[in-house]
Amino acid sequence: MEAVLTHLRGAIERGEYAIGDKLPSEAELCRTLEVSRPVLREALRALQTMGLTVSRTGKGTFVIAGAVEDPTFGDYSASHLLEVRRHIEIPVAGYAAQRRTPEDLDHLLHLLERMEQETDTTSWVALDTLFHLSVAQAAQNPVFRRVIEEIRDALARQSAFLNELGDRREQSNREHRAIVEALTDGSEHDAVAAMSHHLDRVEKTLTDIVRAARPAQPTDGGTEA
Repeated sequence: MEAVLTHLRGAIERGEYAIGDKLPSEAELCRTLEVSRPVLREALRALQTMGLTVSRTGKGTFVIAGAVEDPTFGDYSASHLLEVRRHIEIPVAGYAAQRRTPEDLDHLLHLLERMEQETDTTSWVALDTLFHLSVAQAAQNPVFRRVIEEIRDALARQSAFLNELGDRREQSNREHRAIVEALTDGSEHDAVAAMSHHLDRVEKTLTDIVRAARPAQPTDGGTEA
């Protein structure tokens, strides 16, 4: 899927498919790229998430942008989602360190162990969103959990996107463990730092994905061959 996505994204960003152009049919792309339909459809969904294309029922997939600017996860852009997560989840981690119960810790440790053993991306993503909901629950303020519930679908889409294109799972597991360790220690400072680091890494991976495959920009003072 990553190879197909890289190929199609590169073709769009090089202008081989211009804004307004319709991509070849799924059947044609499958033949040309020698991939199965499920693999192609995953790549096409990723192109839509990146904001490069839009799918129109009965008509096909059309190019709507020549470069990736701000991926969209459900109803929210990546930049809006990350901004809210920083303002909510970082302080929530601090509150959770102060207020978590033994039951909260047992639940989070259980989730963490399941995530570290899980090999299926879809199952891991579901556990990932549940983990963040459970940290909010440990803060003992129902409003925090309600906010995370509101963006739950977007979080799941973002998590799947980062794991498919950024190979984030193992790194994320380590970051989650650091959060749980801080909550276990009851350290507000360490919990805030661990969640902040986690979101920093999420942002970096998103940035790397957005920048990938962009044409190199000419530098001043260069000479022509």
